[in-house]
Order: sequence, then structure tokens, then C-alpha cells
Amino acid sequence: MNKRIGILASGGLGESVLRSLPVHPAWIATDSASAGIIAFAESAGIPLFKGNPRKGRLAAFLAEHPADLLLSVNYLFLLEEDVLQQVRDRINFHGSLLPKYRGRTPHVWAIINNETQAGITAHLMETGCDTGDIVLQEVVPIGEEDTGADLLRAYAERYPHLVNRAVEMWMEGTLARSPQDHEKASFFGKRSPEDGGINWNWQRERIRNWVRAQAEPYPGAFTFAGEHKVIIDRVAYSDAGFSWDMPNGLVLGTGPNPLIKTTNGALELVSVRSGLEQLQPGLVLHSI
Repeated sequence: MNKRIGILASGGLGESVLRSLPVHPAWIATDSASAGIIAFAESAGIPLFKGNPRKGRLAAFLAEHPADLLLSVNYLFLLEEDVLQQVRDRINFHGSLLPKYRGRTPHVWAIINNETQAGITAHLMETGCDTGDIVLQEVVPIGEEDTGADLLRAYAERYPHLVNRAVEMWMEGTLARSPQDHEKASFFGKRSPEDGGINWNWQRERIRNWVRAQAEPYPGAFTFAGEHKVIIDRVAYSDAGFSWDMPNGLVLGTGPNPLIKTTNGALELVSVRSGLEQLQPGLVLHSI
């Protein structure tokens, strides 16, 4: 009997995995905004569920489109019990080295927290968020200058290989499972564009990580010059001098790039996406 594999996927990462699968999906579920995945399913004639899966919507779809295995790649929704009960084997692919960094956008949080490595974990799906037994893991290094977008590109290269390997092992019946150590688990929540405000009272190392984690094409780390929003994509350490009693966030100078005082040193704003013209010496930047 042919194995029926259902795919839950969102965004560019989900689409890159779909296009590399060695098997033809029995169906695809995605969110309404993932236009590339929707176009892929429609062009290939693959049954498609799009939108919010809750309140029995995806469960009703599954009743008409059974699956032997669920694969979830960057899917925006947690699955409810009515869906999980319909498919015995379920594997999610999460962008961290579980049990660390359960939750949303783990690669962004890893850079913010000055980690030197991230990773991808294939784990069995259950009702908890990223809590199921681990079946495969791969380490992804984080370079000194890597941004959130850089790490996502690395994931796009590595995810297809890990997904295909998991599918192959599942078909062969060779998947091994290792329980997570829940006492070592950490959880980080969903981020929104409004969460990118820079606190100039932080040490400059954290501010640098904060900026690079959210650089283009993400919404970006930001500050305010008066009422004007300033979005910053890259900073570098500067040896510019200052007095300890100057306010943090003070614009020390503007040539060739603005220099900003922090708690433990100055930062040079190497790339400013918007609001550069607002940065004048003597101005104190603020978060809100």
C-alpha cells in the first residue's frame, strides 16, 4: 500500500521543503498568506486546506483526506487533539536544538541571546508545544555577523535534507526516539514588529545582537529620535570616548556614521534603514 503523507507548511521555508520532497504529498495544509505554497499545491493538483485549522476545520478535511504520516514544517498553528487523533505518526521540524528554544522564531531568539549555535530538531508531535520525543537533530552554527535572515537561509538549505531523511527512516521503520529532558527546556514566545524597540541601557553586546537578529528583511530593531522612528539594521563597536554620566542613547557624533552611547561603550550605526536624517549630535534616543 502506498504511504499517504500529509504536509503542514507555511512560508518560504515550508515551500522550499515541499519542492524538494521525494514523495508526492497526499495533501497540503497551509495558512492563507503562504501564496507560494498555495500556488504549488494548485499547480500540482494536490488537495489543499488553507486557513485556520481550529474548531474542527482541519479535522473535517482529514476525514476526507486520510494520511499515514503528518509532516509539519514551519506551520503557523499548533494542532489540536481532534487532528492528532486521526494520524498515528506525526513529525514536526523545529528550528532549535530542543529542548532549548521551544516556541516561535527560535533562530531570532538564539541570536538575541548570543548563542553560537542553533539547529533543527525533528520530533514527534503531541498536544504540547515542541515537547515530543526527538528523532533527528542537526546543529547549525551561528557566525559572529549572522543575522536572522542569514540563519533562515541556512535552514532553507538544511531543512530539505533532514525532512527527506526522516521520511526515508519512517518508511524503513528505523526512526529512533529519544525523550526530551523537560527540566532543561526553555520557551520563547511569538515576536511582533512592535517588540523590536532598543533599550539603550542594555550593554552594547546585547544591543548588537538585538539589531542583527532582526535585520532586513525582518521588521528591524528600532529607536525613536523625538517622534521619528529610526530602524537600524547593523551596528559595530566603537572606541569613541564619553563620560559615564552622559545619558545612554546619546548621539555622540554623526560622521561618517552616527555614534551612540550605551552603558559600557559606544556603538556605530553602520546601516540605518530609515530615520538617519533625524540623528543629530546631542540628541538622546529613546525606546517609546
